[in-house]
Amino acid sequence: MNREEKFKRFIEYFSVNMPIANTELLYGSPFELLVAVILSAQCTDKRVNIITPNFFKQFPDPDTLANAQIEDVYGLIKSCTYPNNKAKNLVGMAKGLIDLFGGEMPSDVEDLQKLPGVGRKTANVIASVVFNKPALAVDTHVFRVAARIGLSVNAKTPLETERQLLKYIPGELIPIAHHWLILHGRYVCEARKPKCSVCGLKDFCDYYNNNSLNIDKI
Repeated sequence: MNREEKFKRFIEYFSVNMPIANTELLYGSPFELLVAVILSAQCTDKRVNIITPNFFKQFPDPDTLANAQIEDVYGLIKSCTYPNNKAKNLVGMAKGLIDLFGGEMPSDVEDLQKLPGVGRKTANVIASVVFNKPALAVDTHVFRVAARIGLSVNAKTPLETERQLLKYIPGELIPIAHHWLILHGRYVCEARKPKCSVCGLKDFCDYYNNNSLNIDKI
């Protein structure tokens, strides 16, 4: 099966089995989503969703967060990973939104990356989820699943994976395909012990076809 056929099967499967797929982060505005995505770096969405309700009560918008004391922000997010750096980045991000963009969330991936704490992955999430742009964020789940299935080939970095996926996935499907890959990696194609027995992609998955004799013995 060639690459084009793999992508066709991938799209067909999820279009039927997961026609609706969204971020599991809870948010009520673009600003809230950006805060949540920054907090989610190397942290679970479940933990972030526990943190953000109280956070947004105290800092509901860029103005309040930009004028916050870093130690106050830290106190609200200390249960997530790397709270010191994230507290600094969150305050810096809010100041950047005001100083660079008048408090309005930019839709351009390059503009978003001008904000402290916002790398390419985070920028792509905002551009895709908020503005429905054909931007595809590659986190550990997307990187792993794409490689295992064979959608990406010999990609050494998230950017290489991103470029390969963008080449084959139609632009209008890129926002939802991002969630297909994340959710599949989170609940089925797990890092340590993928649930191949319940996976609907295994008939064309490189990982399963190369390891099926050992997997089926588990």
